[in-house]
Amino acid sequence: MLPRPNSHLLRRGRFSESGRAYLITAVVHQRRPMFSDWNLGRLLVAELKRAHDQERVNSIAWVIMPDHFHWLVQIEECTLSQLMQTTKSRSTLTINRVLNRTGAFWQTGYHDRAIRGGEDLRPFARYIVANPLRAGLVEQIGDYPL
Repeated sequence: MLPRPNSHLLRRGRFSESGRAYLITAVVHQRRPMFSDWNLGRLLVAELKRAHDQERVNSIAWVIMPDHFHWLVQIEECTLSQLMQTTKSRSTLTINRVLNRTGAFWQTGYHDRAIRGGEDLRPFARYIVANPLRAGLVEQIGDYPL
């Protein structure tokens, strides 16, 4: 996948606000379906849980798809860039160690959407948890393990 021209400009002016909810998406390098191995997906889940347990964020909903993840969070004690740098870095180290490999695991950057104050979070959470169903990975939402 070729980098988008001027994609670096998307980061300029990126602002994260404590107490605000964000829908975050990050993609595996070259969109490789690494999380088809659910054990690798569980390693990422551990990092999402760590951020929640350390009270850096309030995790509202998440899903680990084969080649990306969606995470609906409310920022508490960090910025979006700190959260994603830590989450992607720690998960890369852990997953690469398990796979006995080195190198990039995630595509550079991430996508985020700030949720407006007063905006209902339920449609975003529903979108996230229904993602495996829409992708044809399961027949019922509750059947997807990640």
